[in-house]
Amino acid sequence: MQEFDVIVVGGGSAGSAVAGRLSEDPARSVCLIEAGGTNDDWRVKTPGMMPFLPDNTNWHYSTIPQKGLNGRMGHQPRGRGMGGSSAINAMLYIRGNSWDYDNWAAMGCTDWAYEDVLPYFKRSESNERGGDAFHGGDGPLSVSDQHSVNPGSKAFVESAARLQMPLNEDFNGARQAGFGIYQTTTKGGERWTASRAYIDPVRSRENLHVLTGALTEKLIVENGRVTGVRIQRGGETQTLRARGAVVLSAGAFGSPHILQLSGIGPAEHLRYHSIDVVLDKPSVGENLQDHIDYVASFETRSRDFIGDSLTGTLKMARAMVEHRLRRTGIMTTPYAEAGGFWSADSDAPAPQIQYHFVPAMLEDHGREKVKGHGFSCHACVLRPESKGSVRLKSNEPGDMPAIDPAFLEDDRDIALLRAGVRQMYRIFETTPLAEYQMRDRHPVDLDDDDALDEMLRNRSDTVYHPVGSCAMGPDDTDVLTPRLKFRGLEGLYIADASVMPKIVSGNTNAPSIMIGERCADFLREDLRG
Repeated sequence: MQEFDVIVVGGGSAGSAVAGRLSEDPARSVCLIEAGGTNDDWRVKTPGMMPFLPDNTNWHYSTIPQKGLNGRMGHQPRGRGMGGSSAINAMLYIRGNSWDYDNWAAMGCTDWAYEDVLPYFKRSESNERGGDAFHGGDGPLSVSDQHSVNPGSKAFVESAARLQMPLNEDFNGARQAGFGIYQTTTKGGERWTASRAYIDPVRSRENLHVLTGALTEKLIVENGRVTGVRIQRGGETQTLRARGAVVLSAGAFGSPHILQLSGIGPAEHLRYHSIDVVLDKPSVGENLQDHIDYVASFETRSRDFIGDSLTGTLKMARAMVEHRLRRTGIMTTPYAEAGGFWSADSDAPAPQIQYHFVPAMLEDHGREKVKGHGFSCHACVLRPESKGSVRLKSNEPGDMPAIDPAFLEDDRDIALLRAGVRQMYRIFETTPLAEYQMRDRHPVDLDDDDALDEMLRNRSDTVYHPVGSCAMGPDDTDVLTPRLKFRGLEGLYIADASVMPKIVSGNTNAPSIMIGERCADFLREDLRG
């Protein structure tokens, strides 16, 4: 049996930040447990290889059948291995809107207003543009401009501008609304995961112990306190002890799953799966929120776009050689190169729709291979009203959980998505993008609400931002306090996207890292006390 001051379960975006920061004190021993591998494969490091990542970098989750998606099961990819989803995502550096965090504070999450979280965003960030009032210039997480932007991505931004939709060179600055080219979590032309930012540079620390290939079976609870974890590693079961605290950072699916496997959650549900109830906590696994997203896809004759053809294959082969030699060129693409934030309602407190423009045809999350050249564009609802849950499918730690985002079950969500898609098509019909003379792969009468809604229910799915399933809040019924301490058990903290009481208006990787930074500070203070 091994013993540490702090055990962090999950080496993803938040977990890497927690472990890296806590291990800065050489007197504190930190153990970071990760179920997957090291994720140091060249395909992970090469941005343009995102559609061709090793299979073992992804948990490949699925939802239960979704009523709002006409009974379809949604695809839910989640990062597996060091860096978590920052090892498989599109690398976009987006924090959400300042209103999101002020709203958290208004909901009772004290010290989570924008002015409270901004210093942590800045502390984590090393923006190649340098530090300023909104950005950090010397943090561990590298944030870069794109230097090989596709002409079609530029055309998308220009077409939006011609519709009087403002340009925005910094979505994380003074305002979020507008259109532009995204910044990415890359460095020197390579993907810069949370693990590369917080763990890889400090692997030599004697007080930092990183265990990969370690599946967490359950938390150990003794006399109302979490004192360790039980893991499977190398075909053996091991128990690790924590003198100070355990930090659960397994993500919006993994964290509630581990809690319920440990007997912490809705008592009736746990008994159904023959799990002894340690703590009846109905809110564990509730409040799941995700950005519902529709992808439009178009074919063109232009070879500007990335595509499957003899010309395209030769172009990509040359690009791969260029990237291996110089880390430049097309293979630095995040694919979701351009985009923007837009509101359908003039009185909305923050943008309601986010767009991601991809200079390639995308079908079924990239799992369907499409011949030819073209482009795609995502439209997602930023603050959906639909809320779902994460529950057990069985009491086996290796089985995936039952994931129910309840997509489009609230009619307000499909109304917003409908408006966002119509606005997206207005951009497509505006020059210079319209000059590509594209053919819609999924045409529909945009003026027919019923026909449009049917297509949205048949083709929409996640844009990979699940949050909220172990939410913090001011009440005893909430899973966590605003200091990320578990309500009802001592010695347990949670740091990942599951802690968000409401989903943020944008991509969730940067906010998850910020949450990890904050949790490390809370723990430092609590352990000293």
